[in-house]
Amino acid sequence: MADARPDTRPDLRHVENWIFDLDNTLYPAECALFSQIDARMTDYVRNRLAMPHDEARRLQKAYYVEYGTTMSGLMHKHDVCPEDFLAYVHDIDLSVIHENKPLAAALDALPGRKFIFTNGSVAHAENVAGALGVLSCFDEIFDIKAADYAPKPRREPYDKFLASHGVAPKSAIMFEDIVQNLEAPHALGMTTVLVHSDAAWLDDEPHEKRPARPGDSGDHVHYVTDDLAAFLTGADLTTSAD
Repeated sequence: MADARPDTRPDLRHVENWIFDLDNTLYPAECALFSQIDARMTDYVRNRLAMPHDEARRLQKAYYVEYGTTMSGLMHKHDVCPEDFLAYVHDIDLSVIHENKPLAAALDALPGRKFIFTNGSVAHAENVAGALGVLSCFDEIFDIKAADYAPKPRREPYDKFLASHGVAPKSAIMFEDIVQNLEAPHALGMTTVLVHSDAAWLDDEPHEKRPARPGDSGDHVHYVTDDLAAFLTGADLTTSAD
């Protein structure tokens, strides 16, 4: 693992392609936006499968672990329409997200292309990034539909993203809040950054799939941060031509 100490200035002079997860990565997990999505996923399972809340909750989390997302499990086991599921779970209150001008400035200053790579939908990414005031900073959004509904952390969506956008892994950096979701990018040759927080999470959140907490890392994580804007602003982006 590369030096991931918070006082180490990240050497990102090689990066030409900047790839960001959306939920709990571009916005602070403390705002609990994803908790709304999580609750609506439980409601969707409960209503669709006509089961008690607690049973729906257990099944939701079991599918999350086994298939990568609850939606993927519902598609495989219950023939759920992904567009219907995504529209339901992303019908949330975005007022908890506030404009982040320092992040927008940091993103705008980055050289090269910038992408959002999410297990959610384009519409959700546009709504969230718009509320943050950073939507115009990005060149493309690669969502779960573009990945043929194969979710992170599976290898296929990363391969498809790289091929569809002509991204060389060695020139790319991936920002994620889930440790497991950085394994494939690292194996492909990308630089990896884990975004963590000390936000409280529900007790039933699967350990291997929960957002990162302080101290979480791994041999496949190059850098860790709890402040995305500060990380980007503090990185070394200079090249020999500069």
